[in-house]
Amino acid sequence: MNRRYFLGSILSVVATPAAAFPFFTSRASAPLGRPRILSFRHLHTDEVVTLTYRIGDIYQQAALQRLNHLFRDYRTGEVRTIDPRLFDLLYDLKVSLGDPDARFEIISAYRSPETNARLRKTSSGVAKNSLHIRGQAVDVRLSDLSTRLLCEAALELGRGGVGYYRRSDFVHLDTGEVRAWGIQALAKRAEADV
Repeated sequence: MNRRYFLGSILSVVATPAAAFPFFTSRASAPLGRPRILSFRHLHTDEVVTLTYRIGDIYQQAALQRLNHLFRDYRTGEVRTIDPRLFDLLYDLKVSLGDPDARFEIISAYRSPETNARLRKTSSGVAKNSLHIRGQAVDVRLSDLSTRLLCEAALELGRGGVGYYRRSDFVHLDTGEVRAWGIQALAKRAEADV
């Protein structure tokens, strides 16, 4: 975790006024940078959310709580704190694609351990210790962009895990170690396009 994420996390959680922490005061009173806006549609609940989740280095606590709810295990209703770096990853991906109005379609986000265990019984593609359980992963797509291009853009960022699920038409993104899977299909498709 780098200093920027750490400070942003601390400032978003602390309920004490910034004046109580003089070393944070200038940043808290006049956050630098533009607002970071994300837009989502959850395909299973049909919820649509557009919000500013961060301004400069400051995560917006109310927005994070809304996103935690949106990213909940839709099967059980269980809510977990989602790693804010996941939202940063999605935002940076949107920026890299040059689409400020991009709306991510959520296929799966947080999964309770029970849900994950149930899915493992029916699919070989579900990891036992999935980062979905930790609130560090999301499966998404963009309605106006192929998942192949979305996957390529995510790989270019070089952050976290990227899984390409061509047949199911989504890309897995997480804030774990840098790694990739399902990319063989991506490479074969690229060769066919040449």
